Amino acid sequence: MSRIGNKPVVVPDGVKIAIAGQQVKVEGPKGKLQIELHAAIKARMDGKEVLFERADETRQSKALHGLSRALVNNMVTGTSKGFEKKLEIQGVGFKASLQGKNLNLSLGFSHPILYPVPEGITVTISDPQGKKVNEGTVILIEGADKQKVGAVAADVRAYYPPEPYKGKGVRYAGEHIIRKEGKTAQSK
Repeated sequence: MSRIGNKPVVVPDGVKIAIAGQQVKVEGPKGKLQIELHAAIKARMDGKEVLFERADETRQSKALHGLSRALVNNMVTGTSKGFEKKLEIQGVGFKASLQGKNLNLSLGFSHPILYPVPEGITVTISDPQGKKVNEGTVILIEGADKQKVGAVAADVRAYYPPEPYKGKGVRYAGEHIIRKEGKTAQSK
């Protein structure tokens, strides 16, 4: 029995859901998203709720039941409230800036890194106090698609993950980096 799959997805005001066969389309103030459900899962509207049913009791159907419900719930949340990830850049001379649709990262390499921001994602640069600036050390990634927001944040972090000795690099806001002790001089 899938506990998550049996919970209904409550649709807030301002969000429209259209279900046509296996296709589920969600439209809200933050954007439009759609998903193709697996053949073993059926979705139906019941007033202001979306209910999910599975065709049989196989292990795969049970897993897909909860997965489908979670994906549609994330779509409803994303189109109504949106998702965000915050990244912090630490290191002397390390900074980020926006150049049109590209994120320009200066991370201590001999050349700047240009990351093209995908469609449906908004990137904002600010300073540590939260004031929006052209060049800063805090990157806020926002969008309606939870998977895409997380993927963009992971891609940007992967350019220079935090290193354990000085803590330099790109990290998620609030991420704790376990620091290592450096080399010590030995006396004879």
